[in-house]
Amino acid sequence: MLSDIWRIDGKRIVAAILLTVVFSYTGKLCVYAGTVKRTALEKPRTFTIFRDTGTIVENLPAGSLPQKGWTNPVPASYFTETGKKGTVERISYSSKDYAGEGNDITKTAYVYLPYGYDSKDKNKHYNIFYMMHGLECTADQLFFEGGGKAKNMLDHMIEAGDIPPVIVVAATFDADNSPQDFIRSESEVRQFHNDFANHLMPAVEGQYHTYAASASKKDLMASRDHRAFGGFSLGAVATWFEFCYNYDFIHYYAPMSASCWYYGGYGDYQSKETCDFFEKLIRDNDLNEKGYYIYACTGTNDSLFGQMNNQMNEMLSRSTVFTPEHVVYYLKNGGIHDFNSSVEYIFNALPVFFKR
Repeated sequence: MLSDIWRIDGKRIVAAILLTVVFSYTGKLCVYAGTVKRTALEKPRTFTIFRDTGTIVENLPAGSLPQKGWTNPVPASYFTETGKKGTVERISYSSKDYAGEGNDITKTAYVYLPYGYDSKDKNKHYNIFYMMHGLECTADQLFFEGGGKAKNMLDHMIEAGDIPPVIVVAATFDADNSPQDFIRSESEVRQFHNDFANHLMPAVEGQYHTYAASASKKDLMASRDHRAFGGFSLGAVATWFEFCYNYDFIHYYAPMSASCWYYGGYGDYQSKETCDFFEKLIRDNDLNEKGYYIYACTGTNDSLFGQMNNQMNEMLSRSTVFTPEHVVYYLKNGGIHDFNSSVEYIFNALPVFFKR
């Protein structure tokens, strides 16, 4: 049983929390405090992705982006409202309590629809990006935190032509969409891939006009090249799990500021074993042929820098497997573990995933 495979020793988790994690808060967003061991990231050769205004200089196909680099800041003007505003809808959908007894439950998600979206126009199709929050956060914060700065940014990116109109889904791993403690949240993150494949994705894409012809498994798999999943902090852990389990449905991944916990967990990071597993996953499922792309990112002053940096260094050291066509690693200079950093990562990842 998966629950047996993923059962975590409670004493080890409590010890990890007490010894290495201190929670503080910036608004409603969780920040991890503590010291981390950092290894240097060599600054890459000069390259240009965006102009100072945030406008894309050119469409960059996967592989042309240097494998290591620095994120670009979001133009301050992108945080203001624009005349062409998208809308946000709250949806409810049926699911299962996969981290509990498997009971029927109703979950919540928030859906950003770009300016001009017409529910009656079935000939217009949209790329879709699912975004997962971190520990002690909720789905609605993506679009409403900081005066709606992430939503405003999406409006501006679409209006400026940085990206085509895109649907963005703010999801939650929590059954109640409410802040929970670490142990419950981790167990839910480890099972969220079931909710995504069996409930959330079919519910969203059966209602909104994505590239999926229907909400059937066959059609959702056929449209994987138009689907991305990202997440910040514990949401990044969920993103890595999506890569482990739902690669048939998702082409693009943006894990932000956390490593994969397929083996181990918080305080027990097993980079070598994880990368060995990734290699086998890619080989056994022909992912090089099907296509996949990981835009991994974190901040140089992020309290979880060491966790992610160790894994990414291990991945990139295997240069014949994790090539620039499939995996890149980008840092925010001075970036910390906060909401503002996650917004910048979205700003940098989406134009790489979805091009005009």
